Amino acid sequence: MEDGCASPTRLVCDNRLIQKYIGEAKDMEKRAGQCQVLPTLSCPMVLPLVDFSLQQWKSKSNETKQREILCDLALLVGAVAGAQGQVTQECGARQLRQLYRHANSFLLLLQTFSWEAGPWEPSCSPRSMEQTHITSIFLTYRQLVQGKLRFFFHDLAKDLCQQGQEGVRDPQQGCTQGSQP
Repeated sequence: MEDGCASPTRLVCDNRLIQKYIGEAKDMEKRAGQCQVLPTLSCPMVLPLVDFSLQQWKSKSNETKQREILCDLALLVGAVAGAQGQVTQECGARQLRQLYRHANSFLLLLQTFSWEAGPWEPSCSPRSMEQTHITSIFLTYRQLVQGKLRFFFHDLAKDLCQQGQEGVRDPQQGCTQGSQP
């Protein structure tokens, strides 16, 4: 995810963007799995459990969904940061840096959606588990983007994108195409 490229409305209204980010999450997970001898983390990382029931998800308000995803992302970003301190192998470290940038960008972007007057506070306790395998961090991120984030953006699109598709007509809008190193 590139800084400044995906406005919240554009990300929600242009379905191609979330599909792009799902593809990037899959690619990161695949590349991390191809790194030779990724170490087992000596200090386990706490990862959010991001599975969900679609029926229960649909019954939640957008505010609740946003808070839940923000909690998951905050925990995930913390786990990535912790894992980065334990991985010295270049391939794994490079993939973790990229994952950190992507997950943190989503975290910052979602904080710009505001339904309440006050700032977002990370006072949540999502369901979680400890993991010592680096590939689990990438799997969790992919599942979060492919699941909760995609469905959240789909739900928001029903409200935000009804007034026309002006944000969708020009998908480039000053953004540079291509993947990050």
